[in-house]
Amino acid sequence: MRRVSLLGATGSIGDSTLDVIARHPDRYSVEALAAHRNADKLASLCRRFRPAVAALLDVDAARALERDLAGEGLPTRVVAGPSGLIEAATVPGADTVLAAIVGAAGLEPTLAAARAGKRLLIANKEALVIGGAAFMQAARAGGATLLPIDSEHNAVFQCLPAGYEGEPARAGIRRLILTASGGPFRQRALADLAGVTPDEACAHPNWRMGRKISVDSATMMNKGLEVIEAHWLFGVPPAAIDVVIHPQSVIHSLVEYVDGSVLAQLGHPDMRTPIAQALAYPERIASGVERLDLASLAALSFETPDAARFPCLVLAYGALAAGGAATVVLNAANEIAVAAFLAGRASFSAIHATCAETLARMPSREARTLDDALAADADARRTACAILQLPADASGIPLAA
Repeated sequence: MRRVSLLGATGSIGDSTLDVIARHPDRYSVEALAAHRNADKLASLCRRFRPAVAALLDVDAARALERDLAGEGLPTRVVAGPSGLIEAATVPGADTVLAAIVGAAGLEPTLAAARAGKRLLIANKEALVIGGAAFMQAARAGGATLLPIDSEHNAVFQCLPAGYEGEPARAGIRRLILTASGGPFRQRALADLAGVTPDEACAHPNWRMGRKISVDSATMMNKGLEVIEAHWLFGVPPAAIDVVIHPQSVIHSLVEYVDGSVLAQLGHPDMRTPIAQALAYPERIASGVERLDLASLAALSFETPDAARFPCLVLAYGALAAGGAATVVLNAANEIAVAAFLAGRASFSAIHATCAETLARMPSREARTLDDALAADADARRTACAILQLPADASGIPLAA
């Protein structure tokens, strides 16, 4: 019986994870649930899964959750704020932590789980985009087992040789190939992109995701962040990580070897597949995903990403090449710009423009420690807010979003 702490329980990854867990009550139990501010949904989940700990980042929402659950006889203790998320990530009763809190808010609890030596299932890109080498070092020092949940990285993981430990040359790896759907605007006229709405940007053709990551898919910033994540997770140099557009979203990623072999992982675009694979690894369990009917696919197509249509992908490669805190700055600026777009305070095209301008305004700096990275993150948020003419609190997060 594995006991799971789920960080990001009320989001789409949380829904998929709990669906898989519910299918295997003999194998998994829920020890902790954590989310941002959705107290009503978390209360419902607490009643169903009866965790020992429930955490909400928003303190007022946590108080509401505590009032809602009072007198129901549940074993659940409610905790709040950043320290509450860390407590959920490190609760002694959990051996497995699935980290799916979106954005920089998920970094510290994910890092805490790594330091605590948990079996850590990573769906939070920012842990590696911001933490980078510091995160990987903490995971090694803590004895954590890292298993990727993003469909692309999970696919790469499945295509790597057994026992792979980040030595691509020794393993005969030539390159990793991450696939991207191209999002909802793959064929939209470039002149029309400035006027697209948040609802249009969130209407992903294949995947059901939260609004922030849906916008990142539309700009292909998500793929840029995945390139950065793959670099740290698999120890592969940036030049050996390619991106290809695959509109059908059936092949989730590929690994090319020096002998000419290319291994691919296929499946329906359903996050329950990588979640089930990581939860059960090295075994396999049923995920609830329907079988893939190859005869019905008709054709699989591939395209090279258009730099003019997806300039955020170009920015991500540039930030990774620049080193230091550049990827931290890029991620922070993107979070601010996407929040502003979703709040109706910025245009879709302003997302790339804000990220590019923030990178240009911020001097090159090192990010040797987590404190260095967090300082760069806060400065980048303030800079992005200034570019977008948004009011900001002390941490640089726009109040309007």
